[in-house]
Amino acid sequence: MPSPVSAGHPAAQPPGRGSVEALITQTRQLKGDVDAVRRDARSAGADPEDRWQRALYDLALHQLNDLDAHLAQLRDGPDPMPEAPAEPAAAPGVRSVPAAVPRGSLLSRVGSAEWNLLTDEATWSGELYQILGRDPADPALTLDELPSLVLEEDRPRLTGMVTGCLVDGRPIDGEFRVVRPDGSVRTVHMMGEPVLGADGGTASMWAVLRDVSELRRSQRTVRETRDSLHRRRRQERTEHRIAAELQEAVLPPWLGSLRLPHQGPRTLDLAAHHLPAATSALIGGDWYDALDLPDGESLLSVGDLTGHGVAVATGMAMLLGAVRGMALAGSRPGELLGMLNQLLDATVQPALGSAVCCRYRPETHTLVWAQAGHPAPLLFRDGTGRVLTAPDGVLLGATSGAVYGQAEETLRPGDLLLLHTDGLVPGHVTTAAVDRLLDLAPRFGAARTAQDCVRTLVEEFGGAGREDDACVLVARVTG
Repeated sequence: MPSPVSAGHPAAQPPGRGSVEALITQTRQLKGDVDAVRRDARSAGADPEDRWQRALYDLALHQLNDLDAHLAQLRDGPDPMPEAPAEPAAAPGVRSVPAAVPRGSLLSRVGSAEWNLLTDEATWSGELYQILGRDPADPALTLDELPSLVLEEDRPRLTGMVTGCLVDGRPIDGEFRVVRPDGSVRTVHMMGEPVLGADGGTASMWAVLRDVSELRRSQRTVRETRDSLHRRRRQERTEHRIAAELQEAVLPPWLGSLRLPHQGPRTLDLAAHHLPAATSALIGGDWYDALDLPDGESLLSVGDLTGHGVAVATGMAMLLGAVRGMALAGSRPGELLGMLNQLLDATVQPALGSAVCCRYRPETHTLVWAQAGHPAPLLFRDGTGRVLTAPDGVLLGATSGAVYGQAEETLRPGDLLLLHTDGLVPGHVTTAAVDRLLDLAPRFGAARTAQDCVRTLVEEFGGAGREDDACVLVARVTG
């Protein structure tokens, strides 16, 4: 090992045994705390954020394990090299290979070396032989021979570090990769200084070499998972923006009471609203729509395509376009939902949806409607409300060839019809959730317009704690 006189500063005094023992105790306590947190955390799965967190925990434990081992070496001093046990004679032409050091052993991670520039002799510790995968019986390599172990692209880096140390007296602090005899590549971190002779010239060079392959692998995993997480977040922001723009383009911006452009007197007062989820990233497939048909009837519909994101928003736009096209072609509600079911069944990406489709004929005040696994409309009349009896109908996309029944209801002037998706009320379509809507009957009865009723619904159910988005459509019979 080097002389006490090294370039730049005298040798430091070793710490006391008691202070090192205290550091070891603190390090091991911290290791236990980190490991406990890591076990309580979610296991690494497909989510990039989970993998990134797990990688950081593993990296922290890896470095704490190294710190514990290094402090133990400071406390106990270097381990003596064990005497090699007698081995049976190797067969002719077969080279004897030393036994492998257990993975994680300190001997496999830190070694030292000194190169005497006056005698051209090299001295390696047994640990360094283990790091480089060399046979301790072989002579240590000189500084001129050392680059033969290094990957070709890293040789200029090693040569520059050694030259700067020997010629300019600069300390060595850098990394390079070595190829072991078994073909494995290890990353080695080298720290060293020139050792000055009595005349002030460089007499030798000493270095401590550490195998940091596992540490760099852990750091690389952290970087890769962090980069993956950042890419996923950028993608999510882009998809959210696209889905939000698509939803805004498809859903009519009904901010006030609307009148369908009938040729005759106004028969329906309409208002609708989309209630977003508390988490803005959850752009769903809920829709509402009203359409004046050529035969004088009015189409009212609400629906929900399961899932969230740009693909669901695109699917919702497709379904809404199909509803409008088939309604304009004269399809009745039950027939229309049957064709929507075929459409979803034929799509490449499997999807499920629910919907209510109604046609209202103002001449007879007749409402014909059908549903596909969706909450039934609510009818409010004379200060009370009730749920319409639903005809048969399964979720869209649930089964091929589904047949959807129809129901008929006669409305009166002053009646109010409420259509909504199942995310409107916490608890969705449970009895308690429906009762909360029916309890609004007195307030609806006192409202002057459909938009006033929508405002009441937003006040009751549009709070910050919403788990899912929803749509509501209110139709008041005015004539």
